[in-house]
Amino acid sequence: MSRRLVVNARYVLALCVLLGVTSYGEDLIREDIVYVDRDGIEVSYDVVPAAEPNGAAVLIMSSGGWFSAKRPVDQVKQGFGFLLDAGYTLVTIRHRSAPDFKVPDAVDDVQLAVRHVRHHANDYRIDPTRMAAMGFSSGGHLTLMIALDSDEGLTSDPDDLVASTPSHVAAAIAYFPPVDLENIVGPSERFPALDFDPSLATSVSPINFADQEDPPVLFLHGTADELVPLQNSVRMHEALTSVDVESQLSVFEGAPHGFRDPAHQERARTEILAFLSSHLGEN
Repeated sequence: MSRRLVVNARYVLALCVLLGVTSYGEDLIREDIVYVDRDGIEVSYDVVPAAEPNGAAVLIMSSGGWFSAKRPVDQVKQGFGFLLDAGYTLVTIRHRSAPDFKVPDAVDDVQLAVRHVRHHANDYRIDPTRMAAMGFSSGGHLTLMIALDSDEGLTSDPDDLVASTPSHVAAAIAYFPPVDLENIVGPSERFPALDFDPSLATSVSPINFADQEDPPVLFLHGTADELVPLQNSVRMHEALTSVDVESQLSVFEGAPHGFRDPAHQERARTEILAFLSSHLGEN
């Protein structure tokens, strides 16, 4: 490297420090980490660390209507910069997507993804006991299935290290989640992932999984949500508190499905940071 380039690099670094520019651990970003290959379909996640990671992580479900696709890292940084700024490493988890795959497939995938992240936590500089799951709508549903239907491992086989890894998370954040699929399962043009065997609906409905071992949950839901009515979060919140699980229900007056009001968004960010600080602890 020439002397001029060295000087210029030092100048840019100094300028970034002075301006408070955040790099978000650019050199440690890992994309398209395959956590399972199902019949030739590779299912993956991305890891986006903070510039100054605190050792905790937020696992974000990339899911809307149980459709799942890769979200560019720049969009992740823009949408969840407040978490990166607070030191949280982000893991954006994808699952097999509608219309070809159904809700039970998505649940199986994201639960396995948690095991994979925990198994490789040291590689990502994450404390596996300080991970939270977060999702919006169908992603909120998957978040709750992760949090409420966890276990110590699917097998004791020492040769299957990922499957034998626990699937626990320390906390969960669910934006406007559907919690009971029994009444909505069936053919749907808008949500084809709901077209699965109705006998399986109970096994993928979070409302059926409240017990004393569940982690703390934060619900964020608007009173004007016509797609997933507020009663979903109310029912789940009441089910959790009835078994002495810490649950926080944050109701947003007049908010529809998806918070478009900047004031609602800012309030949600503030409450999320307080919740994570309380339940993921300090490094």
